[in-house]
Amino acid sequence: MAPSSEYDLPLRPRRLRRTKNIRRMARETRLATDHLIAPLFVMDGENDREEVSSMPDTYRHTIDRLVDKAETLDALGIPAVALFPALPDALKTPDAAHALEPDHLYPNAIRALKKAVPELMIITDTALDPYNSDGHDGIVRDGEIQNDATIDVMREMAVLHAEAGADIVAPSDMMDGRVGLIREALDDAGHTDTAILSYTAKYSSSYYGPFRDALDSAPEDKAATPDKDIPDTKDTYQMDPANGEEAVRELMLDLDEGADMVMVKPALPYLDVIHRVQQHSDVPVAAYNVSGEYAMITAAAQNGWLDRRKCAMEALTGIRRAGADLILTYFAEDAARWLAE
Repeated sequence: MAPSSEYDLPLRPRRLRRTKNIRRMARETRLATDHLIAPLFVMDGENDREEVSSMPDTYRHTIDRLVDKAETLDALGIPAVALFPALPDALKTPDAAHALEPDHLYPNAIRALKKAVPELMIITDTALDPYNSDGHDGIVRDGEIQNDATIDVMREMAVLHAEAGADIVAPSDMMDGRVGLIREALDDAGHTDTAILSYTAKYSSSYYGPFRDALDSAPEDKAATPDKDIPDTKDTYQMDPANGEEAVRELMLDLDEGADMVMVKPALPYLDVIHRVQQHSDVPVAAYNVSGEYAMITAAAQNGWLDRRKCAMEALTGIRRAGADLILTYFAEDAARWLAE
């Protein structure tokens, strides 16, 4: 006999939580491999990889090993990778000139990936910090980041990446007006099918530390270089973490300039911003589950303080629930395996 109820409750939400299958049926947010983008780091050399010390189980790969990794990701059903170059200091200059060399590590990596896994979408970064000896996303002159001079370089970078085979270029610099001017450059060069994923709301966040370790791309320390007039933060171009409505303003500008997709970065501290952007966007919205977010979960799990798999999947589901159509995440390969089980 079923137990009698003491209370006459007309609404009992727990009815839809009672079993695993009924929870599946009532689930509002779906996370799938289709939503995942895997960031990858490439470095010079042959048949080698280096672990990023602040990002356990995340590596810089030489091109041959990068191809192996991309083939694995493709086999798992991950639709895209976002590629970032780790360059030696000797190739970095204040004008970031190496970024425009047609036959260097980055375009060669793009070509190798497209040859090996042609269906895998390649997303490239057009910011200058991997090439800039000052560690900034833009050109520095007289102590200030030069908006328009930076875009001049990025326009050429975008065309170079498209010629190498990039499917999507992603300006992550936060310079004003760069989406429209990159679109113009791509179209003028005949790359009308190359899409633009704009880092629409990229915040001046402390969660980027491990990524900057991976690329050695942090701004120069003023205390270590007192003779140089170089900003030691990215606050004049990346967004103030206290601002939310500003993200909508940036979104409107990027959409007017022709962005095909838009992004919020970081993800977890900015779930409200992801939701605001999704509410106002008529193009896909991406979110970057950044290096610091990955490192926190991974380090805590290594110390036995939490379950890595459960916390990673909860975080990714939360990002989806906030409104992200796509998620750049260092958990991508693991998440794809977990989702397949």
